[in-house]
Amino acid sequence: MTRTIAPRLRTLVLLLLAVTGALLAGAAPASAHAALTGSDPAQGVVVDKAPTQVSLTFSEKVAMNDGSLRVLDPKGKRVDTGTPSNVSGTTYAVKLHSGLADGTYTVTYQVVSADSHPVAGAYTFSVGAPSQTSVSVDGQTAGGGVVGWLYGFGRYVSYAGYIVLVGGAAFVLACWQRGTGVRALQRLVGGGWIALTAATLWLLLLRGSYTGSGKIADIFDLDLLGQVLQTKTGAALVSRLLLLAAAALFIAVLFGAYDKREDEEKRDLRFGLAIGGTVVAAGLAASWAMAEHASTGLQPGIAMPVDVVHLLAVATWLGGLVALLVALYRAPATTPVESAAVRRFSRVAFGSVLALVATGVYQSWRQLGAWSAFTDTRYGQLLLVKIGLVALLVGIAWISRRWTAQLADTAAGPAKAEQPEKEHAKAAAGSSQRAAQLARQRAAVDAARQKRLRDADPNRFGLRRSVLTEAGVAVVLLAVTTVLTQTEPGRTEQQAQAAKSVASSSATSSSSGALTLDMPFDTGGKDGKGVVRLDIDPARVGANEMHIYVQRPNGRAFDIPEVKVAFTLDAKKIGPLPVTPDHITTGHWAASGVQIPMAGEWKIAVTVRTSDIDQATVSKNAQIG
Repeated sequence: MTRTIAPRLRTLVLLLLAVTGALLAGAAPASAHAALTGSDPAQGVVVDKAPTQVSLTFSEKVAMNDGSLRVLDPKGKRVDTGTPSNVSGTTYAVKLHSGLADGTYTVTYQVVSADSHPVAGAYTFSVGAPSQTSVSVDGQTAGGGVVGWLYGFGRYVSYAGYIVLVGGAAFVLACWQRGTGVRALQRLVGGGWIALTAATLWLLLLRGSYTGSGKIADIFDLDLLGQVLQTKTGAALVSRLLLLAAAALFIAVLFGAYDKREDEEKRDLRFGLAIGGTVVAAGLAASWAMAEHASTGLQPGIAMPVDVVHLLAVATWLGGLVALLVALYRAPATTPVESAAVRRFSRVAFGSVLALVATGVYQSWRQLGAWSAFTDTRYGQLLLVKIGLVALLVGIAWISRRWTAQLADTAAGPAKAEQPEKEHAKAAAGSSQRAAQLARQRAAVDAARQKRLRDADPNRFGLRRSVLTEAGVAVVLLAVTTVLTQTEPGRTEQQAQAAKSVASSSATSSSSGALTLDMPFDTGGKDGKGVVRLDIDPARVGANEMHIYVQRPNGRAFDIPEVKVAFTLDAKKIGPLPVTPDHITTGHWAASGVQIPMAGEWKIAVTVRTSDIDQATVSKNAQIG
C-alpha cells in the first residue's frame, strides 16, 4: 500500500488541476453579479433630440471611477463630460456635450458590483437616424483574460487552503488528538495555512488589475494597490491576513505545546484551543461573507451569518475528510488512526452535512428566486451540479460508515520495537556506527511488520478506498463551488433578461411613434422590487393613451396597491400634472385622454406603493411632441 499511495495522490492532484482549469476556462470573461436592468436612452432606441445625459440602472449598487461610464460618437470620440454620479438608488448618469450630431452612439461601462465582481458591457442608441460606427468594444477586459484566470485560480487556492487548514485542525482537535504528533498531519494543516496566506496576498496584488485594465503590468502598481486597500474587498483581504497571523499561533500551540502537556493539562488546553480556533475560523469565513454574495441583495443581515456557517460546515466536512485520508495512509505504524477516531469524525461529518443542507436551501432561495432559474440560468445549472455532487458524496460517505462499523484497531507496540534495538545496541557496543545502522534496520523492519498487520484488516483497506473516492469527488465539488461564487446569481440574471426584453419592446414602440419608458423600482419592503413600464401613444401634444405595466424582476406581472403618474416640464415651469390611472387587470393600469399641453422634454415621475408604508418614486425625462 505504501507504493500505491503516491500515484493515487498524484492522480488526485492532477484531477484537481484539470477540473479547475476546465471550469475556469468555461467561465464568462466578466463574472458580473450586478446586472444592467435599465438605461436612458434605451438600447437600440432612436431618439429625435440628442439627450443631455446617459443614465444606467443596475440591479445593485456599483463602484465607479472617472472612466467607468463613457459615451462615444460614431467616430469613437468621447462626448461625455464630467464624472459619473449616482442619480438615485442604483441609477448612475454622466452628462453629455451639447449639440450632438445625428448618428449612432456607443455607451460603454466598466464598474465593480457591491459583491466585489467586475461588470463590463456596452450598447448603442441613435440620434435622428442610425449610422455606421467605427467604435469597437472588444476591449472590455474587466474580470477576463490572463489576469481573470489567475484571479479565479487564486480564489480556488484560497478556498482549498481554508478548507484544509480549518478541517484538518478540527479533525485533530475533535476526533484524533494523537494526530498532533503525526508529521503528515502537521504538514497538511501547515500547508493549508501557507496556501491560504499566499493566495490572499496574490489576490490583493491582482485585485486592481482584475477590476480595471486587466493588464499584467498593473499587478505591481503600488498606487493601484493603495486604491484597492480602500475598497470593501481590500479591507476583507487585509483582515484575512491579520486573522491568519492568529491562526499561525493556533497551529504552533496545537502541534507544539499541546503534545508536550500532561493529560489533565491537555484537557484544559484543548478547550481553549477549541474556543480560539472556532473564533479564528469564523472570522476567516466572515472575510468572504462581508465582501461577496452574502453582503448584498436580499437580507444581508441574515445572509452573512448563514454564509459563515455554510463555509465552516464545508471546511469541517471536506477538510476533515482530507485529514482522515492522510491519517489512514500516512500515519506511522506506531500511531495508527483508531476506529473510535473514525467514528467520531463520522458523527462530526453528519452534523456538517445537516448544516450544509439547511444553509444551502436558504442560499439557493436567496440567489435564485424562482424554480425556473434552476434550468434557465448558468448559476442554477451549476447549483444543480453541486447538489448532485453533494448527494454523491453523501452516498459514498454512507459506504464509508459501513466500513467504519467493522473496523478493528491494530495495536502497534512500540515497546516491542525498542527491545530488539537495545539488544542489538549491546551486541554492537564495540562499533557505535554499526550499532546505529543495525538499530535503524531493525526499526524499519519492525515498522514494516506492524504496517502489514494493520493493512491486513480488509475493513481498513475498504475504508481507505472509499475515503479516497470521497476526496476525489470533493475536489470536483470545490471547483464547482468556486466557479459558482464567480457566477451571476440566477435572480439578477433573470432580472437582466427581463430588462433586455422590455428594452427591446421599448425600441420597437419608439420607432412606431409611441413612447415607452422602463423604470426599475425598489420600495424596500416585501415584493418591493420590480420594473414599471409606461407606454404613451402617440406621445404628441394633445390627448394621449397611457398604459402602465408593473412586473417582477423575472418579468411576471403583479399587482400593487397604488400607481400614480405626474408630468413636469421644467423648462416652462409647467406641472407637475397628476394622472391617476385605472386598474385594468393584473399588473396593468391605463388612462385615456392624457393631455400634454406643450412639446418639450418632460419629466415623467411614477410613484408605486407596494404596501401601506412602502413606496418609491422613479422618474425619467422624455421628449414629447
